[in-house]
Amino acid sequence: MILTVTLNTALDITYHVRELRPHASHRVTEVTERPGGKGLNVARVLAALGHEVSVTGFVGGVTGQALRDGLAHTPGVADALVPVSGPTRRTIAVVDTTTGDTTQLNEPGPQISPAEWSAFQEAYEILLRSASAVALCGSLPPGVPVGAYAQLVRTARALAVPVLLDTSGEPLRRGIAARPDIVKPNADELAELTGAHDPSQATRDARRRGAHTVVASLGARGLLARTPDGDWRATPPRTVRGNPTGAGDSAVAGLLSGLVERLPWPERLARAVALSAASVLAPVAGEFDRAAYEELLGRVGVTAEP
Repeated sequence: MILTVTLNTALDITYHVRELRPHASHRVTEVTERPGGKGLNVARVLAALGHEVSVTGFVGGVTGQALRDGLAHTPGVADALVPVSGPTRRTIAVVDTTTGDTTQLNEPGPQISPAEWSAFQEAYEILLRSASAVALCGSLPPGVPVGAYAQLVRTARALAVPVLLDTSGEPLRRGIAARPDIVKPNADELAELTGAHDPSQATRDARRRGAHTVVASLGARGLLARTPDGDWRATPPRTVRGNPTGAGDSAVAGLLSGLVERLPWPERLARAVALSAASVLAPVAGEFDRAAYEELLGRVGVTAEP
């Protein structure tokens, strides 16, 4: 079983409009509502790849119940969420169907009490005992200590469970010092962490801060990986246009599935890039265009970095 952790789960609402214009009223042409948050998106992609997945994190209130109801209809994903008193947040994505651009509005999330944080840590340790790998994903809700991911990384390492960390800012800075197996920042998060704007230098600096492997997401330019086994750059064969929300989460799913399947790094990276690109062609986060994925997978360019 692969475990994904989303401390700040969300009910994702996506609106499609013909053209998004400031200071104007808009007629919505399509709306979708589904369980969200980075780790839940990762879980859906992993399940679609045939892996058994459990999801955990905080959930509460009316939006939390709607999230759980939606999760109950997601094949291959088990609900191990921890209830809290505050309401689960909503995230709003507005997709301009003319340009393909997406505007994202993210609520902060519920206030988590010390007792709720303690209950989560107990549940997390129990889940880890049957996990083949764990992904720690996304932002922290109010009340959760900024060093939370560092603590969760250390718990996973103590139980010999490989851990991937995908967050940003101070939680990333503290979490990377706990020596996760993989961190997957994007270029901006990596620059904020290291102060280096050249991804090649920044990935080296991030490894020196504690991560065993750093996989940097470079958007349409693919992935750059610094690993104990070598360094690689993986590039998609073509640029795809669509909704990029969740593309990074699909890359995480590719990396995690490759890890538990013990694939060589070039194959893991090719899968991650192909899934990421195929997700841009899907209407909502946590899905990918399977035909596009299969077509792209064999054409991803993976080259060794000096």
